[in-house]
Parts: sequence; structure tokens; C-alpha cells
Amino acid sequence: MLQSRFVRIPLSPTTLSPPKPTTLLPLLSLARKPRSQMSSYATSSESPKLLFRQLFEKESSTYTYLLADVSHPEKPALLVDPVDKTVDRDLSLIKDLGLKLIYAINTHVHADHVTGTGLIKTKSPGVKSIISKASNAKADLFVEAGDKICFGDLFLEVRATPGHTLGCVTYVTGDGPDQARPRMAFTGDALLIRGCGRTDFQGGSSEQLYKSVHSQIFTLPKDTLLYPAHDYKGFTVTTVEEEILYNPRLAKDEETFKNIMKNLNLAYPRMIDVAVPANMVCGLQDVAPKAN
Repeated sequence: MLQSRFVRIPLSPTTLSPPKPTTLLPLLSLARKPRSQMSSYATSSESPKLLFRQLFEKESSTYTYLLADVSHPEKPALLVDPVDKTVDRDLSLIKDLGLKLIYAINTHVHADHVTGTGLIKTKSPGVKSIISKASNAKADLFVEAGDKICFGDLFLEVRATPGHTLGCVTYVTGDGPDQARPRMAFTGDALLIRGCGRTDFQGGSSEQLYKSVHSQIFTLPKDTLLYPAHDYKGFTVTTVEEEILYNPRLAKDEETFKNIMKNLNLAYPRMIDVAVPANMVCGLQDVAPKAN
């Protein structure tokens, strides 16, 4: 039987060392019956446990996602893809909602903005930063495919979706009777709404991206809500079913997709020379070390 590593990270982390060796559990089944009407899905997950907020940073058109288990006594929360420019806004919201932020996580090493994870750690001691091991970036904890990030009684499943960068992952809400429905996937730049991330730098590969999306995202239940790291046209959410049918790149066959990506002729990313070095060190490259 296939096995997946279960990451049961402590609710109140106090050290920078990763957790003890994880417990092996059977891989969770992803089978679900598809809905018959595309118009029947909601725009957010419906769960008495899950608090969910979609936040926006306009300069880089980046979405940050706040999730919390509000049924848990401590209301543990996490932020997906925080931005340095909006850290104060995000922390203020978390305080207003009475949540306890325990993780600040990234889907990959971003090239268009500086992550807020490092800054959050300086303002909220005890918060742990998380990124994929394959990214080779600095963080407190590293995840791989099959790992699960727990916050209260809820969790995010880690799926490796390289192609935009070598270290891209997609975080998917848990599969189980006590988890949120419909499921939600935070796809980073691997899959955008009616698009996808570019593949011409940071170890990108159009062939790898196509296989990642089709094997790790398009195999989720069709009503799964997909939340990307960016949107430039005003969209906020899509579904697996929509993207399978209407994504102008990824709905094509693999050879057509690779040809599309080869001929995008995109400009050099404006922020890449600043953002990537910063994000490789958790967004704290400009913070002077403390004197001994």
C-alpha cells in the first residue's frame, strides 16, 4: 500500500528544529462524485470549522490566504503566500479575529514579490515558516509530497507541482468527513485561473508543469475550488472542472501546451533580481544580524 508522511506539527512551536520523525499513514483516497452542474459550486469552502479569507496585494497582484480552525480552543491559523508589503494588514486581521497564527507558508520561491514570512516571524515570535524542501530556500520546516500540515483538527496535504519552478507545491485541504467541503487547492503559480505560471526561468519546464497539473491538480474532485497565487484580470477562484474544460493552455494536449509556452515571449520579470535572493532566505536578506 502506498504510504504518505503525516506531519503533525506542534500547535505551539518554540524551537527552530523540525518535528520528530513523522508517522506513516495510508494515502487518503481522493475519489469523489463530480457535480452535474458547473454553476452549483460555492465560491468558498463551507465548513463550521474552517475560517477562510482571501487577501490581495495590488502591486504584484498576489493573493494571500488565511485559514484557521475556529472550532479548536486556540483557533490555530496559517497564511499561504504572505507578502512583505501587507504583513501588518494580515497580522491585524488575525488579531481582530482572535486567531493564533502558527505557520506562514509559501507555495514556491516567488520572483515577483518578497515573501512576508520572515517579517511575520520578527513580529510574531513562535510562528514557523514553511516551504518545500525542493525549493532549496531557507525556512523553519520543509515539506515534501504527501506531507500534511496540521492546524487544529484540519490539515493541508502537500502535492509536488514543479514546472514553474523546481520547488513548486500545491496545498490541498484535507480529505475526510471532518474536513472542509468542497475541497480547496492553493496552486501557487503552477495553475492560474485560465492560465499558468511561466516556465522559462528558475528551473522551469513546460513538460514538467503539464505533467504536474494533470496528475496532481486535475485528478482532484471536479468541484475542488482552486485558488492561485496571482490573478491579473479580477478573477478570484475557479474549479478543477472549469480549468480542465476552459484553460486555454492546459486543456490542450502536451505538445500544443509546450509550443504555447515556448512562444510566450514574456518580458524579464521586473522584481526577480530583488525577490528571488530575498525569498531564498525567507525574505530577510536586508535584516542586519543582531550583535552578540
